[in-house]
Amino acid sequence: MLPGTAVRWATKHGFMRAGINAAARKGDEQARFFADPGVRRDPYPFYATIRQAAPLVRGRLMWATARHEVAGAVLRDDAFGVGFTDRPLPAPIGLLFRFSRRSSPIGPVDPPSMLVVDPPEHTRYRRLVSRVFTARAIEGLRPRIERTCDELLRDKPADLVADFAALLPVTVIAEILGVPLDMRRQFLAWGNAAAPTLDLGLPFSTYRQTEINIRRVNEWMRGHFARLRREPGDDLLSQLVQLDDLSEQELLATAGLLLAAGFETTVNLLGTGAYLLMRHPEQLAVLRDEPQRWGNAVEETLRFDSPVQVTARVCRREADLAGERIAPGHVVMAMLGGANRDPGVFAEPDTFDVTRANAREHLSFSGGVHYCLGAALARLEGEIGLRMLFERYPGLRLDGEPRRRTTRVLRGFERLPVTI
Repeated sequence: MLPGTAVRWATKHGFMRAGINAAARKGDEQARFFADPGVRRDPYPFYATIRQAAPLVRGRLMWATARHEVAGAVLRDDAFGVGFTDRPLPAPIGLLFRFSRRSSPIGPVDPPSMLVVDPPEHTRYRRLVSRVFTARAIEGLRPRIERTCDELLRDKPADLVADFAALLPVTVIAEILGVPLDMRRQFLAWGNAAAPTLDLGLPFSTYRQTEINIRRVNEWMRGHFARLRREPGDDLLSQLVQLDDLSEQELLATAGLLLAAGFETTVNLLGTGAYLLMRHPEQLAVLRDEPQRWGNAVEETLRFDSPVQVTARVCRREADLAGERIAPGHVVMAMLGGANRDPGVFAEPDTFDVTRANAREHLSFSGGVHYCLGAALARLEGEIGLRMLFERYPGLRLDGEPRRRTTRVLRGFERLPVTI
């Protein structure tokens, strides 16, 4: 066992796991989101229950909302942040946590990752990388993304996730970051193993495996940084390693997050989009007649079955939200998947409709200062990838039972068997 692993699991997941299970046994709805396997398989009836109950529902562990207006407000309000590690812990637990962090690997949900730090630190990190992800810079990648799709689709896919949906985004982000293409499948494996860290209350065995894989990514990245310092290229990581104001930990956190975020959600977007279009041939027929709607089809996929289902914010100072007074340190869970099917915003929200006029009003890319840095890239990869997939293989259909991922925060397919 790695040093401190058990302590880190206890402070990050163990105590929370016990609390979730205890609250679920007492009928707490928010706890059921994490404890009930049926909710993981199909969370949308659960979101409807939360949405109908109240704009903001208080549970034993946290507040929750599945309403679009309230979720959007908590994402934009600077009274709420992502600095969960700054919350006060009971003295013995805090001491153990600080001690265990000395040997902790740096993953996507560990400071100083942009995902879990607030301004001004977040602002500084984001400024360093944002120029690579501007709309103009991303649009400049269109020819490269089209060539990558063409190369991947020369071989008929048998598993749409493994053979296409996973390889397209990891190839693109690897090139942006200067990561060798022969590492693509290895990073996919590491990323899939680390993805559960976004969930709450992981069992110890799962957490231990995520730490092992994150540590392997850290070790490989340190070696890669050394190579780029000796032989820099034109990629983003070559630029970052030359900066004097980024520590090794900050480099690890930034590079690891960009790499993981660069393919994790887009894999889910492509797989889910393909699945929905195979299940709704009438919608695919619309896109064949009106190909200018492919961009909107991506937005509707994001709305209908979001790759990121929930996100959470911690109250930094006393705040009013949806008529409730939220105390500092209290957590609010924004159920993005539920907000995206709010009937107050989207007519017939449980219907998949690629012509939906306001599909882009979804919250799948979060909001506020933590709005997804790679949103434009995900949209472009989704549009090009899905269009070229169905143009190349118009008879594409499911061939067996798809298998969904076991994660709750991230939603998508682990396996999607198809035939041409």
